[in-house]
Amino acid sequence: MGESQPDNQNSKSAAPAMAIKPVTASPKMPQPWLWNVVLLDDQEHSYDYVIGMMQSIFGYTVDQAVSFAETVDRTGRGICTTTHKEHAELKCEQIVSVGRDPATADSKGPMGCILEPAETAKV
Repeated sequence: MGESQPDNQNSKSAAPAMAIKPVTASPKMPQPWLWNVVLLDDQEHSYDYVIGMMQSIFGYTVDQAVSFAETVDRTGRGICTTTHKEHAELKCEQIVSVGRDPATADSKGPMGCILEPAETAKV
C-alpha cells in the first residue's frame, strides 16, 4: 500500500510531451425561432376525429377545422400552427395524446405529427 503504485502510473511513456492546440468551437448554427406543427394524413382517422382535435387543441372554428381536414386529406399534411419550439412540442404531444379514433375500426393509434423549422421571410 505505501510504496506501490497502480500499474497505470508505472507505465509512463518515454515519448516527449506534445504541444496540444486548443480546440476552437465551430460557430453555433442558429436554431430556428419558429417551428411548424405538422399533422400527417393517414387512412385510419375520420374527418370528425381531425375536426374535433383541431377545435379542442388549437381552438379552430368548425369551418377552419373542416378546411384543415380537407387540406390534410388532399395534400397528405397540414400545418396546424407555427410557434416557438417548446410550444410546438407541447402541441405535438397533445395531438399524440388524443390517441386512436374510436369511430374507425382501422385506427390503431394517434395521427402522425412532426415538427419542422418554419420558413422565415427574408428581408
